[in-house]
Amino acid sequence: MTESTLSLPSGDWPELTPGWVWLCGAGPGDPGLLTLHAVNALRQADVIVYDALVAPQILDWARAGTDMIYAGKRGGKPSAKQVDISLRLVDLARAGKRVLRLKGGDPFVFGRGGEEAQTLIQHGVPVRIIPGISAGIGGLAYAGIPVTHRDVNQSVTFVTGHDQRGETPDSLDWDALSRASGVLVIYMGMKHAPVIRSGLLGAGRSEDEPVAIVSQATTPNQKVLETTLGAMLDDIAATKMEPPAIICVGRNVLMRQVLDWQALERGETPRNLDPLGRGKPAEER
Repeated sequence: MTESTLSLPSGDWPELTPGWVWLCGAGPGDPGLLTLHAVNALRQADVIVYDALVAPQILDWARAGTDMIYAGKRGGKPSAKQVDISLRLVDLARAGKRVLRLKGGDPFVFGRGGEEAQTLIQHGVPVRIIPGISAGIGGLAYAGIPVTHRDVNQSVTFVTGHDQRGETPDSLDWDALSRASGVLVIYMGMKHAPVIRSGLLGAGRSEDEPVAIVSQATTPNQKVLETTLGAMLDDIAATKMEPPAIICVGRNVLMRQVLDWQALERGETPRNLDPLGRGKPAEER
């Protein structure tokens, strides 16, 4: 879809006015997962400050002549400092620009959106927050993995795999995490997969516990590894899985055997209609 054919349905859409910054989630990758509020922002912005995981097609939907500023952060690669990004947003707004800060996933889910918004407000710059679909939910859904299932879990815990230093956060209490939640969804954890595995096994999780790793979720390059906690490191190496990726730990991973809708779309049959071993149809409780 091009700029000329991309239009919003009729409605009272908010106006991005000069001097404002809209912090917007671009979703996990597939441009079709963008919200209408995000499209509205793209059609008005004078300048877009975007992250590494924003799909290029999304930027193509901006108005002609819109300034594009790359502010991506990728582990192990040179990238802008967070303080510089935040203050750049302040400067652009003070220059009277209509600023769109476009972030992968949701800006408030491990996206530093809270930091940027606070900086803007502390400097007197008005903001609007536009949520996006987080990779920990949308990316797993594209892989056919529900983050909750009544026969598996009544809670789900989202964890970041690295902190401001790029290391596994010292504050993570693997014992508490393992006790509290049957399903763990770990963002940005590939670099520290050995530490994560060791922490979970040390906390009593079984080596046989199902694990899924979804790389480049919702994009044409999406790759899914189904493994176990015990075998995950060897399988990651064998399949050459690389970030960006989401790690999901828990029995809900088994549901991919029946819910891999992309495989069904290709004409494949489900591998297992009852992967949780309920012994009765899904509609019977």
